[in-house]
Amino acid sequence: MKYMYRAAIIAGILCIVYFLAIRIIGFHGTNFYFIWLFIGAALAVWGVCMEKGILIPCFPVWLRRAALVLFCLGCVLFVFVEGCILSGFMAEGKGKLDYIIVLGAQMKAEGPSRVLKMRLDKAYDYLMENPDTVVIVSGGQGADEHISEAQGMYDYLVGKGIAAERIIKEDQSRNTSQNIDFSSAFLDKGRDLVGIVTNNFHIFRATHIAKKSGYSHVYGIAAPSEFAMQPNNMLREFMGVMKDFLAGNL
Repeated sequence: MKYMYRAAIIAGILCIVYFLAIRIIGFHGTNFYFIWLFIGAALAVWGVCMEKGILIPCFPVWLRRAALVLFCLGCVLFVFVEGCILSGFMAEGKGKLDYIIVLGAQMKAEGPSRVLKMRLDKAYDYLMENPDTVVIVSGGQGADEHISEAQGMYDYLVGKGIAAERIIKEDQSRNTSQNIDFSSAFLDKGRDLVGIVTNNFHIFRATHIAKKSGYSHVYGIAAPSEFAMQPNNMLREFMGVMKDFLAGNL
């Protein structure tokens, strides 16, 4: 058992190191990455307490067993959901779609964030290969953004040579569910062939939200994502899937 406790301490230290690496590299768009600091501290403290016999004996056996059962069930759920998320990583959509929807992400003063630029570059490649497809750029303006995400995406694609008349701006949405719901005002979701362009870790949730909201012919088009940020992305997406499932969006 001591090896397990020491493994927890080592895992906790690694989580804290990962948190520091994200903070130093600066790829993050939100403060979600702080969760690695909290997880790391919790694991390290738990490991030390178990190894030294601090506090743990004060809890009754039934409570410790119940906590262990809940932890194991949580691990099973986590692995299942992560498998679902991974299933969207290789999504390539199909050719000659009527519309593609590019889901918004953070706009910075100097232009699209790295995450958003990956989505836009993937959309650009698709639009160049399918000249009859129309693109809907979807995203409102956050409190820390100087323009709406839709406007920033529009400017980026026009700057790369995509004709303005092929781009529709949806600039009121605030989350994935609204991106997909508000974009449906510009198309026939029961008949049109629609592609959802977003980063690979986000494809599963985005396409299933679209199907739940009435899109009959929807396809994921996976853009890449930052390799170093993938553990953070996958953990955040797990929570996003659970949130949307509980809200009835999946």
